[in-house]
Amino acid sequence: MTASSLSPAAALARDLLRCPSVTPAEGGALTLLQERLEAAGFTVSRVVFSEPGTPDIDNLFATIGSGAPHFVFAGHTDVVPAGDSAAWRHDPFAGTVDDGILYGRGAVDMKGGIAAFAAAAIDFLASQGGDLPGTVSLLITGDEEGPAINGTVKLLDWARAEGHRFDACIVGEPTNPNALGDAIKVGRRGSLSGTVTVTGVQGHVAYPHLAKNPVPDLMALVGALTGLSLDAGNERFQPSNLEITSVDVGNTAFNVIPRQAEARFNIRFNDQWTLDSLRARIEAALEGVPGLSCDWSLTFKSDASESFLTHDAALIDTLADAVEAETGKRPELSTGGGTSDARFIKNHCPVVEFGLVGQTMHQVDERVPLDELDRLAAIYRRFLETYFPAG
Repeated sequence: MTASSLSPAAALARDLLRCPSVTPAEGGALTLLQERLEAAGFTVSRVVFSEPGTPDIDNLFATIGSGAPHFVFAGHTDVVPAGDSAAWRHDPFAGTVDDGILYGRGAVDMKGGIAAFAAAAIDFLASQGGDLPGTVSLLITGDEEGPAINGTVKLLDWARAEGHRFDACIVGEPTNPNALGDAIKVGRRGSLSGTVTVTGVQGHVAYPHLAKNPVPDLMALVGALTGLSLDAGNERFQPSNLEITSVDVGNTAFNVIPRQAEARFNIRFNDQWTLDSLRARIEAALEGVPGLSCDWSLTFKSDASESFLTHDAALIDTLADAVEAETGKRPELSTGGGTSDARFIKNHCPVVEFGLVGQTMHQVDERVPLDELDRLAAIYRRFLETYFPAG
């Protein structure tokens, strides 16, 4: 397939990849979407949110139609840095098509998904002849890969203040592990991060009686965390897991006992826990460590999120039917993987995630086959046809 013969979804994905929208830069991606959506009849709002200590973020909300049902596609145009551009087969921001494959940062995470649902929505609206039985909206942020403070969570509140009430949402994240149609994410585990800090007395290693080494105590506390068995999972979620993500002393000398040592950890937890019960479990485990000689403290990050599970059969079954019709297989209903902006959307309406295959996301040579983009757009198009009542 030549560049001149690209489908609407593939052409839009290519053009979006040419926008260097590395968080927090807008990079022209939202401007491009605004132009395409307004040309199709959408009313588009650009909303910038700010907060001290964080970058300003440009967001986009596009809507067409009126009344219920009000369905919304959600996603993000910001991308992670490309890393070493010289290591890429093609320029990460050139949107190069090579042998039927589109290369570029954000190809699967998630400009490809946005292009697919935007193209599907535009095509569906054209088939309705201007008589849409409900409302279709697109909610796009530039802050998903960043702090996630001035993005989706504030855009949702803004939309609600503007009078919008959503009935269902699909987030176009790359949910499929191996092939398109593998999985629909119908929930997510929660996330809780914390830091254990041990404070001793700095001193010379030759005179340990004049110092108090925090490292052995930290090792004991880390051992209590790594040895903690949280649960065995259930029919809805895999087991909760705690991972130590960093152990830091900051000591470059061999003959100095450090004053302080800290360890960071993250827990992905299922619906057998709440944030309060999990915090209490971690605190109890650490307080039960015997023989500590130094002072220690435990702090939790404020960006924690609860687990959730979507039960909306109309949303899930309609999407699963569309996936099966286009791919020939019934998708698994999954709750695995990391967090996404669905954790904010769940507070406003039922939400699921379905997008491209995620194997190359955040990697060098991130890429998507063009036929996969077209099949994803066809899935979204079929979903809209079924979700909205005929006539």
